Amino acid sequence: MRPTPNISWFADITLADRAMVGGKGGSLGELTRANIAVPSGFVVTTRGFERILAELEKENPIRSRVEALSLQDLRGIRLLSEELRTRIKSASLPEDVGADIVAAHKELCGPDLSWPLAVRSSATSEDSEEASFAGLQDTYLWVKGAELVLEYARSCWASLYSVPSISYRLKDGTPENGVAMAVVVQKMVDARSAGVMFTRSPLTGDRSVITIESAWGLGSAVVSGEVTPDRFVIGKITGQISVRDISDKRIQDVPAEGGGVKHMETPEEFRRAPSISDEELKALAEIGRKVERHYGRPQDIEWAIDRRGEIILLQSRPETVWSGKDKTPVAKPAENPLLHVMNIFGGRR
Repeated sequence: MRPTPNISWFADITLADRAMVGGKGGSLGELTRANIAVPSGFVVTTRGFERILAELEKENPIRSRVEALSLQDLRGIRLLSEELRTRIKSASLPEDVGADIVAAHKELCGPDLSWPLAVRSSATSEDSEEASFAGLQDTYLWVKGAELVLEYARSCWASLYSVPSISYRLKDGTPENGVAMAVVVQKMVDARSAGVMFTRSPLTGDRSVITIESAWGLGSAVVSGEVTPDRFVIGKITGQISVRDISDKRIQDVPAEGGGVKHMETPEEFRRAPSISDEELKALAEIGRKVERHYGRPQDIEWAIDRRGEIILLQSRPETVWSGKDKTPVAKPAENPLLHVMNIFGGRR
C-alpha cells in the first residue's frame, strides 16, 4: 500500500515530518531509516484528527477554550477534558480515513488479521529536544482486529485533551494551534524482557556511561513504575559493566488472552534472576551508541528482547533532564559507579 494523505509508513518518514506524524511517529521513521530494528508499522497522520476537530469546532470551540483555562483551575480542566474527550471519541470518522486505516491494517497484518498490534498516541508537541510529553497520552497494547484499531485511534486523538496533557501544555505555554495528534500502529513484540536505556547517566549527566533498566515481560510495567527493574551501568568506551543491581521483580506484564495486557506473578525462579544477559547488555549498549550517533544527542530509549533473543527498539526520544542544563560538562565520570544508580529505590525519573 502506498502512502496516502491519511497514512504514512515508517520507511517514508523522518523527524522532519513531525507536523504530520508526531514525535513518536517521526522517531520510528528515523530509526527505520538508520537500519535499527523496530516493529513494522504505519502512522495515521494528523489529517484525520484535524478534520474531526474542525467539524467539532463548528459546533463549539475547542482550542480557544483550552487556552482560556487557568492552570490553577483544576476543576475547570477536569470538566473540559471530560467533555472534549467524549466529543472526539463519539465523532464520526471521515469515510476515507476509516477506509485507509482498514487497508493499512490489512497490509501490516497480512493473512492474519488478528495479529496483535500497539496503537500509540503521537502528538506533534511530544519528544522534542526542549520537552517530553511521554506518558501524557494514551497507548493501547495487544490490540487485535481493525475495528479495535479504529476505536483506539479515536481514543488516542481524544487523549490529547487528557487532564495531564492539557495541564502540561498550560504550564509550558504551548499554543493550542500548534498541537495535533497522529496515531502510531505497529506490530507488538512478544517480549521476554524489556525496559529503558539512557545514553547518559540520568542522575549525574555523565555522558561516558549508559544506564539500562530491565524486567521480565512487556516494558509497560517498567515505564509505569509498577515493577522495580534490574539496573546496569555500562561504560561507553570500555563496554565494562560497572554496576549490576538485580531487583526482586515480583510481577510482569504479559499478553492477556483475547487481547490487552495483564499483570502476572513472576515465577519464583525468575524473580531475582537477571532479566538480561551480559551479552545482551553489551549488544543493547552498542545499539544505544548507534542511536545516539544518529541523533547527535543523548537518548531515552524503550527496548524489548523477543522470545528469539532479538533486540528491538520501541521508541527513542531526546533526553531532556540534563539537556536543559548548561551545555558545559555537568558531571565528571564518577570514580564510584554506584553514584549513577543511587536512585535504586526510587522511580525511573
